[in-house]
Amino acid sequence: MPGKRPDGDGLVRKRSDGRWEGRIVIGHKDDNSPIYKSVFAKTQKELMPKLRQAIEDYQGADFSEESNITLNEWMKKWLAEYAEPALRQNTVTGYKRNIKNHIAPALGSKQLRFITSRDVQKFYNSLSRKEVNKVGNHKTLADSTVRAIHMLLHEILDSAVKANLIFKNPSEGARIPKNNYAPKKILNEEQLEIFIKAILDEPMWHDFFYTEITTGLRLGEICGLKWSDLDESAGKLKIQRSVSQAEGGEVNIGETKTEKGTRTILLPKGTLKILTERKKNSVSEWIFPSLLAPEKPTAPSSAYHRLKVILKGAGLPDIRFHDLRHTFATHALTSGVDAKTLSGILGHTNASFTLDTYTHVTTDMQKNASAVVGDFIDEIFGGEL
Repeated sequence: MPGKRPDGDGLVRKRSDGRWEGRIVIGHKDDNSPIYKSVFAKTQKELMPKLRQAIEDYQGADFSEESNITLNEWMKKWLAEYAEPALRQNTVTGYKRNIKNHIAPALGSKQLRFITSRDVQKFYNSLSRKEVNKVGNHKTLADSTVRAIHMLLHEILDSAVKANLIFKNPSEGARIPKNNYAPKKILNEEQLEIFIKAILDEPMWHDFFYTEITTGLRLGEICGLKWSDLDESAGKLKIQRSVSQAEGGEVNIGETKTEKGTRTILLPKGTLKILTERKKNSVSEWIFPSLLAPEKPTAPSSAYHRLKVILKGAGLPDIRFHDLRHTFATHALTSGVDAKTLSGILGHTNASFTLDTYTHVTTDMQKNASAVVGDFIDEIFGGEL
């Protein structure tokens, strides 16, 4: 039977099946007939909080029939029209993986207009709990992975807002894990010396790893270097592309990670000498071609696996390839290279990002600077202050 409207905004009624229904108007069809959103409960008392929350969630909404698509349908459209034309292939591959494995199973079948902040928060909470994988083992998603999924879903839903399919982004303001990055691993001075000696026994890889440890390039960037990028007379190297690999192992050549990633760096004299000598015997357009197919660049996976072999053989810590970049940056900062200069070499968006990334180094530098200044003052005033 018909009931009263709470605060004049919702219709309450008891259905023939005994449940209570609260219904609000959230838009209009092409013929101007209303589009409803309903919530249900066993009793009228249980219904009222749900109805008030629905009124709050959909305040100001005015949906059309076009907004009656599911999140899965929108994500498919978003990937094809927004992501794939503008982003690197490996970035899109990562997006597709997170959509397939996480977002689609939890929220994909829901209509876009009916996804609420509570739905999104419940989804994020579930990602942070232990799950059971296909072979029955328990696993917990890393905080960084949950954050990445949130940023992806937020962007997808933001695009839906801009396309007038929903009136607000339900992922806005959601609680997600804080950044909790594992401590960066680097090779200290002694370990770096061992590494440089170890690559002397790697004639096919020496130049590759020496260039990496003296430039701090990203893995995809060093694999993507061409001889046309090297200016021998000026001693400069231009970084303007990146190599990535699809899940099947296929090598893709694309743009650098960011706009700032396209940059020109001044090479150390030793590195320039090595590359100049290497060029004399080169039969490929690539500075570091594939060992099996010189017409192609070195595959990132090949470089990664070779690094692991070298580290193990030299008795060095089992670090990631990206930690060679961290090693370069850390030693550069401690040697006196300023953050702005280093930011340009690394291709970071700005110097503040570099400082935030290597705060452990800059903190030690500040302590050293403080000690130097303190000793200087003490020397002038005789420690009487």
